[in-house]
Amino acid sequence: MATGYLEILRARHALRLLTGTLVGRLPNATAAIALVLFVRAEGGTYSLAGALAAVYGVANAVGQPVLGRLVDLYGQPRVQFPAAVLSALAMTVFAFSGTDPLPVAYAAVAASGLFTPPLEGGLRALWPSVLGREEQVHTAYAMDAVAQEIMFTVGPLLVTVCVSVWDERAALLVLSLLGVLGALSVVVSPPSRAWRSAPREAHWLGALRSPGLLALLGAFLFVGIALGSITVASVSYADGHGGDAVYGWLMAGLGLGALAGGTVYGARRWAGVPERRLRVLVALLAVCYLPLMLMPGAVAMVLLSVVSGVFLAPCIACAFIIVDRHAPAGTVTEAFSWLVTTFTVGASVGTGLAGPVVQAGGTLWGFALPGAAGAVSLLVLLATGRVLAAPVRGAVVAASSENDPNRAAEPRFSSGDRA
Repeated sequence: MATGYLEILRARHALRLLTGTLVGRLPNATAAIALVLFVRAEGGTYSLAGALAAVYGVANAVGQPVLGRLVDLYGQPRVQFPAAVLSALAMTVFAFSGTDPLPVAYAAVAASGLFTPPLEGGLRALWPSVLGREEQVHTAYAMDAVAQEIMFTVGPLLVTVCVSVWDERAALLVLSLLGVLGALSVVVSPPSRAWRSAPREAHWLGALRSPGLLALLGAFLFVGIALGSITVASVSYADGHGGDAVYGWLMAGLGLGALAGGTVYGARRWAGVPERRLRVLVALLAVCYLPLMLMPGAVAMVLLSVVSGVFLAPCIACAFIIVDRHAPAGTVTEAFSWLVTTFTVGASVGTGLAGPVVQAGGTLWGFALPGAAGAVSLLVLLATGRVLAAPVRGAVVAASSENDPNRAAEPRFSSGDRA
């Protein structure tokens, strides 16, 4: 299993790009917890902390596809690094001004979220130029999904360490600095400097003019809702079964399941088109959410949370391949950024929806929501099957014009029979 991953990491620049991207994304991955801790340390309420975190999230959701389009138009170094610096400067202003005056706090947090660089989409656009074979690119997508689970586990721990050693303000500053350094490591690398998007047709919709991409985004909105609703339902469950410690174990179990599933999924080649495979994976994801409704004791519930997370990373990795197949030429970074935005918005909607559901019907109905959202996601994929079956031929994962600054004529990967 490890051979395929080691082969990718041995490729020139691969480890640097993966590490730099993960480090550069730490501010975004830890923003919610860092903002809450800082606002509470400043004497603010949880309502204010939640509002600021929500403003950051909304601004980030807006900024990712916009910056992704700029990357496709002007290249990675000219967009990614300046955006990282602006985001860090805005968070630094917030760290020193605090929550008073409030307009400044909201503006600074919004600017920080808005200018968060689309490093995630940028990395996926770089993989074809770094790796030599299509199956390696697909394995890299799975490895990327697994690495995200590690980042979202390590990130909060890093915030806790910074707060313990220094204070909450220092945590914001350290994370902002790491974000800039990570982005810098990526944009000065030869693959990032050499990458050029393919020629694109001028269209105000950009990547969204692809019906297949719209279908995928519609499905992943509900995958995000499923994931977001689990976090709220788990809080309700933990309140009656051991408190915060149990909640932490439930979230860790979810991440562990995703990590294990993504690792196994990326270790082998899969025959057939990815659109059909995604339908199977989403169906399995929805089914694995259902046992959470049993709500057994804490130990068994943690094990069920592991099972519920197994198919999450494979779904995400498979979606990356489909984005490549359906993104119009010249919009690859923007297309990946739209997937990130849609998933983030879905998770936020799921969090907001689960609260009233749990309040009205109890924890059981809270855990019913992820399975229902997964089923709706599957229905979207089934209803749009004909659209998804017709990928944009010019946007298949390729090592040619999308990544070749000299526009050299090279054969594209073929994703028609094997993905």
